[in-house]
Amino acid sequence: MSFTETTTTSWFSRLKGALIKIVVGFILLIACIWLLFWNEGRSVKTYRALVEGAGLVVSVDNGSVDPANDGKLVHVSGPVKPVGVPEDDVLGISAEGAAGLDRIVEMYQWVEDSKSETKKQLGGSEETVTTYSYRKEWNRREISSSGFRQSGHDNPQKPIDDASFAVASANIGAFSIDGRAVARLGDDRPIPLTVLDGNRVGEAVTLGKPVSVIGGQVVFAFNPESPQVGDIRIFFTRSDIAEASFIGAQRGNGLTPYKTTNGRDLFLSDAGIVDAAAMFDAAQSENTIITWLVRVGGLVGIFVGFAFIFSILGVIADVVPFVGSIVRFGTSAIALIFTLLIGPAVIAVAWIAYRPFVAIAVLVAGIALAAGILYLRRGRQGPAPATTGALGRP
Repeated sequence: MSFTETTTTSWFSRLKGALIKIVVGFILLIACIWLLFWNEGRSVKTYRALVEGAGLVVSVDNGSVDPANDGKLVHVSGPVKPVGVPEDDVLGISAEGAAGLDRIVEMYQWVEDSKSETKKQLGGSEETVTTYSYRKEWNRREISSSGFRQSGHDNPQKPIDDASFAVASANIGAFSIDGRAVARLGDDRPIPLTVLDGNRVGEAVTLGKPVSVIGGQVVFAFNPESPQVGDIRIFFTRSDIAEASFIGAQRGNGLTPYKTTNGRDLFLSDAGIVDAAAMFDAAQSENTIITWLVRVGGLVGIFVGFAFIFSILGVIADVVPFVGSIVRFGTSAIALIFTLLIGPAVIAVAWIAYRPFVAIAVLVAGIALAAGILYLRRGRQGPAPATTGALGRP
């Protein structure tokens, strides 16, 4: 089912919106410039912390805890043995031998989809035709229907939420590791619930609907084969891990984040038996990826900020629609140019602030390279020939 809505925005309303966009654009510019600068500092500090840690870490045998290493950065790996059993104490479901347990709750809900097409009108106004369509689906996210454009598609409130449970701790030999840190590394696999489990869940949660177990999931519905909006299904997954590796500060028989000299907390973890060098390499690679993702995000944000600031020119020119399209193309090009100028400049300034020696060395190398190329080009041209009179006499 769907319906179509047509709205017209006057030129003056669009002009007012463009003025608001200018303010938003400047805020976005400032925020993204700060983000780029902060990101370079974060990247450098993380890099230095990892380099420091790689030079200090000591790989220890998990069979015993050496008090001499207390406070030092240590690397421990080996088989994982969870201490206790993760349990959903509300619904009475547990997972023997697992490090973690996740409760996943889905509700059958209405979902609104929309598709819009906007056309410029002579005089600067805009006509927007929007088609709204509605469908039902199982979704673990609670979808609010308060903003739906068409009434009659109401979603109830989700009666029970998702939840995660982990053992308090897990042992790697003589070392004790925080249970949640271990559970995050495990492989998740579904727990097939039985009819007995379904009865237990039904007693714990009263929804006023019959309870059945289908495909290992508990379903609250009058007709599970034909679900209705508001029906609930609950299932569980368990996190299992056989071996793991950790790097952190040894405190007693446990591991905690290690604080480096630049104030960064260092705590690395990986599934399986992984040596310390490989864990630090992986952390450096992750740091590089995060740095570039934030750089790209910051540059995109700067471009959008400039596009917002210049958007008023396109609105003004939209009095004649095809002229507005030309102006918008031009302002987009200008926004891109400004982005390519300001973004790298901010990153360069951050490099000078956080890596002055590297930045100066790169700058000197660049100047030297440019001077060398200029010198070689002048040398190839050779000296300018001497001029003589018309008869060849001086």
